[in-house]
Amino acid sequence: MIPDSAINFFHENQNLLWLITLILDLSMTLLLYRLFGRIGLTAAIVLAILLANLQGPKLTQIMGMETSLGVIFYSTIFFATDLLGEKHGRVAASKAVLLGFSVSVIVVVMMSMSLLYLPSTRPESVVLSGEIHQAFSSILDFTPRFVFGSLLAYLISQSFDVWCFHQLKRWTKGKHLWIRNNISTITSQALDTILYAVIVWWGIFDLITAFKLALAKYVFKVFIAAFDTPFIYWARGWEVPDIAIKEEVQTITAKKP
Repeated sequence: MIPDSAINFFHENQNLLWLITLILDLSMTLLLYRLFGRIGLTAAIVLAILLANLQGPKLTQIMGMETSLGVIFYSTIFFATDLLGEKHGRVAASKAVLLGFSVSVIVVVMMSMSLLYLPSTRPESVVLSGEIHQAFSSILDFTPRFVFGSLLAYLISQSFDVWCFHQLKRWTKGKHLWIRNNISTITSQALDTILYAVIVWWGIFDLITAFKLALAKYVFKVFIAAFDTPFIYWARGWEVPDIAIKEEVQTITAKKP
């Protein structure tokens, strides 16, 4: 699917690949918003949650620090809720957070149930199905500590992000979007990182090691928060129709005698 020359190039330029992935992820989020309005942003949040869960276990080294691939997609959730709150209000952003939490719970439950199915034992596929089952299990076999920590950190940090964003918007009288976008995201990501480190990593590692691992992730989260600022400014000026409201109005109008 990908030419060998491109594979070799990106293997040798991992930092560039990470930056391209970040730009592409933010661009796709804006494209969904541009095409589908509020529904598109909500879909972007759900998509980011799915990608973060799938790619989260994969660790790599970027700029000399170990990080999870899920950091990019998880950070996109904060970007999308900030944009949703800026354009459509606090209620819309809060609903998106709860939707994201619900999706996370459903994904964990359904993925865990899938591991209860035994691989096929048919002679022609027994080897392949066994290998796939083993690979599937290594990615999706969530521990209770991981599940509880991830869900709790998500719900608390996202709710705080929405609250902080709108408090700052009120205090600044709607001005200085960059302040509320960055401060709300950076503080809520700090809360998320601390909760995750204490609940998930402390007990597996000692407290100092847990916070060292968390700090490396947090550096990338802060970078992404600053990097997405031009994107949210760009999208704020768009006149994007709210498809959901538009269709509801059309339905009500059509029902009138």
